[in-house]
Amino acid sequence: MRHIIAVLLENEPGALSRVVGLFSARGYNIESLTVAPTEDPSLSRMTIQTVGSDETIEQITKHLNRLIEVVKVVDLTDGAYTERELMIVKVRASGKEREEIKRTTDIFRGRIIDVTDKSYTIELTGDQAKIDAFLNALDRSAILETVRTGPNGIGRGERILRL
Repeated sequence: MRHIIAVLLENEPGALSRVVGLFSARGYNIESLTVAPTEDPSLSRMTIQTVGSDETIEQITKHLNRLIEVVKVVDLTDGAYTERELMIVKVRASGKEREEIKRTTDIFRGRIIDVTDKSYTIELTGDQAKIDAFLNALDRSAILETVRTGPNGIGRGERILRL
């Protein structure tokens, strides 16, 4: 089962490496990873997408909590949360296909952020299903390059990840 784990950790050199090393040493896979400083510059928030049984995720959480730099760990998929992913995709767009790609981009509420005679660069945000649906709506041969952030998530309502 897919899980999104939010980790609050000290913003110091080597912290990211130790978290990734923990996953690697135990044979767990990281599907996506994003990390950036929080409103408190001494802390970073890491969002990890991984796949595993509830028991596996419980073990990952226990191991993460043992790391000195880790302040707090929350499996967002245990409760209500909102997630978004950013994708930038460069597509071949010439002739008649330009209008169709623009129409598809509009339907998915994307934005064309760069235009050349032969291509569009499109920015799209949404949950993983929306991003995948957009890519499936395009002709595969038109996709030149894709960059995805992986999901970022935050608890809904009063659910907060902080000290």
